[in-house]
Order: sequence, then structure tokens, then C-alpha cells
Amino acid sequence: MIRAAAALLSAAAAAAQPSARAREVHDRAFVFDAHVHVINRQFHDGTDIGKRLQRGQVDLPRLRDGGVDAMFFSLYIPEEYYPHRFETKHALRLIDLARRQIEANRGVIGLALNGADIDRLRKEGRVAAVLDLEGGFDLDGDLGVLRSLHALGLRSAQLPAHNWANSFADSCCARERKANGLSPHGREVVREMNRLGMVINISHAADSTIEQALEVSRHPLVATHHGMRALNDIQRNMPDGLMKKVAAKGGLIGFHIGNEFHNRKMFDWRTANAGKPFWDTSGVRKEAAATIFDVDRLVAPSFPMEGTKAPDEVLMTPEEWIAVIERAISVVGEDHVILGSDWDGGPTPPKGMKDVADLPRLTEAMLRRGWSETRIRKFLGENLLRVFRAVTGAP
Repeated sequence: MIRAAAALLSAAAAAAQPSARAREVHDRAFVFDAHVHVINRQFHDGTDIGKRLQRGQVDLPRLRDGGVDAMFFSLYIPEEYYPHRFETKHALRLIDLARRQIEANRGVIGLALNGADIDRLRKEGRVAAVLDLEGGFDLDGDLGVLRSLHALGLRSAQLPAHNWANSFADSCCARERKANGLSPHGREVVREMNRLGMVINISHAADSTIEQALEVSRHPLVATHHGMRALNDIQRNMPDGLMKKVAAKGGLIGFHIGNEFHNRKMFDWRTANAGKPFWDTSGVRKEAAATIFDVDRLVAPSFPMEGTKAPDEVLMTPEEWIAVIERAISVVGEDHVILGSDWDGGPTPPKGMKDVADLPRLTEAMLRRGWSETRIRKFLGENLLRVFRAVTGAP
């Protein structure tokens, strides 16, 4: 009986592993993930990105296991910092820690400011880290703050303040909207990001914000971690018509690894169990804290942000997740879709996947569904590298 059970477990483990062919194709590809949370948990729990950690979905050893060559090293400003106007101070603290941890692990990872840096780090066998801000750099959009963060190495930033309202660019999911899309000053923010050679990250933006940013920007826009509204009708996802407009200007749509974005069954299950959708910030209160250190203590228990423990019957398989990308390709073409996983940002990954080390399972699923190696390479990294190189190389 024990031997039979062990044999079954061994067979299940073997089935979960990608084939030698998939691993070969994955390792040959340049894997550039557009959205990975890497430093927030370290800020609160004092861990080191270079150590293999027991909890969470990301660390450098597992990034290596998953074949990741480059990533948008995303710095996340939780909503609790905004009512007190601590957003800029927290962004500075996260950049400081990110740079210190990258330096401490410089044999494995390095900071990338442009395409040439990525090329160099790739030749050196190191992971390229592009600093990306998820949330608002300043709710007023102060251009001096933006330039200062750029000087510290920030190369990508969201227009909206995550799911919170800022004064110059509306979020898809904030409880109030102040800018009617982009305010006149918001247009200046877009122009200054163009001038600096910064990627304009439109994930979490309202449709009107994206539409107006497309009118103003002379560079392509990037939705680093998104989904399709045609498959799950929520404001956090993008409708087909807007996806086409983003692609028409050379932009990219990054696909979130979480079931919550593309799988309505899982979205409904999670919402029912949580009592609210995943973007709801109605519980954030200004009186809950007085200092930035009080906010730190308030949010610390939420890190690392792991996926929801959901029953298998509501989860999609890796093959079903790849079918979502195929649906997007039918709308915008294979040159405009990218991987934007959101590991350690709270996603519930496809069935059988638990962390970034499981990325080769997606390549396995692509091969099973008949993808060419050319298409696989574009999706896994070449499309994002092309746009990043163009934006950062043409200030």
C-alpha cells in the first residue's frame, strides 16, 4: 500500500515537470517578466532576495530555476500609505532597499537602465532588474519628484496610484475619479516620462486614462500586468477595442498569471469568500495610523502576498491560461502580448503552479498547443525587450 502510494506521488511529480523539449526551448528563450514583486516583503520581514525562502513566490534562486533573465523589479506602494501622503517617502525607501539588495547580490543580478545594460547583464549571466513603480510616485504628479526617482534608477512607473485616486490620472478601480482620465497636468507627466525615457505603465489605469495617454505619448505604452475584459468583465481588465489601440501605437499588453483576472469561476469564488472584489480599498482608513512606521506595522502581515488557496475545480490549467493569450493574439497579434506574472503580488496561479520556478510549465503548455518557438520567444521576452530598448534609448 505504501509503495503504491509512493509510486502514485512519484508519477504525479513527474507529470508536473516540464518535458526536456519544453525546458530546452524555455532555456533558449530570453525570459523578461514585466511584473514581479521582489522587494516589498524584504522591506517588512528583513529577508534577502538572494536566499531561497520558504514562503512567497519569488527569490533569486527560484528566479534562476524559472529561467528568468530580466524582470521589471516592481516596487509596490500599498493603499494604506496614500491617505497620509507617505507615497513618495515609501517609494524612496523601496528604491533604497532595492538598490542595496541588488548590490549585495551583484554576482547574480544587476540594475538595468536601458537596453544596453540588459545586453551586458545577459552576457555576464546575471538577471537584469528594471526598477518599476506600482502605484503613485506622488499623488499630485510633481515632476521634480519624478525626475528625482528617475535619477535614482526608476525606469517604469504607473500613471494611476494603483487602486487609489490621484489628482492627475484616474485609476480603473479607485472609489473616486478626479482627473476625468488625464488632467492637463497628467498630460505633462506623460510628456516628461517620454522625455526622460521612462516606460509608461498603464496597468490599473481607467479606460479614459489609457485613451488620453495614447493621444499624448510619442512612445508605446505598456500594460505590465493585465487581462481581457472579453473573458472577465471587470474594470481592471482591458476591452478588445482599447487593446487594439494600444497595439496600434506599438504598445504591449502583459498577462497576469492569476486566475482572478481571466477565470470568471475563480473570480466569483474569491469575491464570494472575501466579501469584496480583490481591488476594493474601502477598508483603508486615515485614522488607522499616525506615522509612516505605524503604516509599516499595519501592512507588514500582508507580505509575502501569496495566492488564494482555492479548490482545484475553480482553477484553470496552464493550457487554459495559454488559451487566454491565444485569444489576445487573435485581437492584437503576437508582437503585442507579453508575460506580466505579478508573482508575490497576490496571484493565484494556474493549477499545478506555485511560484516563479514553475514558469517552464507555461512553455510546456505553449508547445502542447502548437506554438512555434518564434511565438514563444516573443511572448516570453523579445517583445518587451524591443519596446524597453526603444523607450529608454530615445529620451
